[in-house]
Parts: sequence; C-alpha cells; structure tokens
Amino acid sequence: MSEQLLPIVVDIETSGGGVAEHGIWQIGAVDLNTMEEFLDESRIDDEDKVLEEALKITGKTEEELRDKEKQSQKKLLEKFFRWLEERKMKNLLCHLPEFDQGFLRHKSIKYFEKDFCWPDHHRTFDIHTIAQMKFFELNGKFLTKEDNNSDMGLRNILKFCGIKDTRRGKRVEGTPHNALEDAKLTAECFLRLVFRKNLFEEYVKFEIPEELRK
Repeated sequence: MSEQLLPIVVDIETSGGGVAEHGIWQIGAVDLNTMEEFLDESRIDDEDKVLEEALKITGKTEEELRDKEKQSQKKLLEKFFRWLEERKMKNLLCHLPEFDQGFLRHKSIKYFEKDFCWPDHHRTFDIHTIAQMKFFELNGKFLTKEDNNSDMGLRNILKFCGIKDTRRGKRVEGTPHNALEDAKLTAECFLRLVFRKNLFEEYVKFEIPEELRK
C-alpha cells in the first residue's frame, strides 16, 4: 500500500481580486506531512492596481505593498515553486482555490519560461466543498444565504469547526490577514472536518464541536 499523503495548504494575500490587474505580496503554506511552513513577501509590480478593500483587510498601505526594498514577485514565486517541488504531495488545499491557484498560475505564465510555469499536477482540494459536504451529512442540507447561494465562507467554516475568527472582514474589525495564519486556519479546519482532531497547539483552546466528533 502506498504512503497516505496529505495536501499542501496554501493561502496568498494580494492587492485585489483580479489575477490580471492585481499583485501577490504574501504567500503562506503548510506541508501537512512534515509540518514545514513557508511564509515570504514581495513588492507588487508597478503596473499592479491596489484596492482599498485589500488594504483594509491586510492592514497595509499602498506604499508598503510597493516597497522597493522588498524582493520582486518573480523572486517570491521562484522560492515558493522550488519549495513546493520538494514536497512529496503535489496537490494543494485552499479556500477558494480558483483565487489562490488562479493567481499563481497567471503569474507563472507572466514571469517564467514554459518549463517553469505552474505545473498541471498541482490539483487543488477546496475546504469550502469539504465543509459543505460535512454540513450536509449532519443537517441534510447545505448552508446557504437567503438568495440560496453558499454561505460557507472561511468565517462560517471556522464557526462550524468551533474556532473563533478574529480576523478583519469587509464589515468586521479584527486582526489583519496573514497568509500563513490563514493557511493554518484552513489546515486546522481540514483536520477537524476529515479526521475529527486538532492540529495546532494555538487552537486547542477552541474545542471541536460535538457534532464533528461523532
């Protein structure tokens, strides 16, 4: 029987939501097989736009995102891609992988030759889908908003998993977002939803809900 490997949890922080017009300034990741972590930052490109909403969530200024003292996005991605290639498991786990993987794929095409582009074998698991399937298993329905669209954002995933969310939101005050912290929150939820157990020491204070222990 082959070794059972778990995915690499990845989160990125950007200057906005458009892969073609905004930049990546921070990447965080956790290898669930070795518990090795990755966290690094860069400056966004001169042509990258910045949204005020992104500044609020991250607690950064535009000047900080464009800091010439920081490495380029290309250098950051080189480091991250080489770190990923050292992992035994090549699949990723994200919240909204079309966002994180979309940015990584787009930037790899922008900066690198074909042989260093985002590889096709980096398929992704979506914590949103995993949480919704577990919620359906327990409640016989999906968690939705009044308009019937999914209401299982990371904030509600954390609540479902018994973890208090202290991060900033569009209309919520709190601590600035950090890519490694968000990756670790995603990883903690994954372990609670799939394996019914705690992962990180800092989240032990939040008990796993009884319904997830069954």
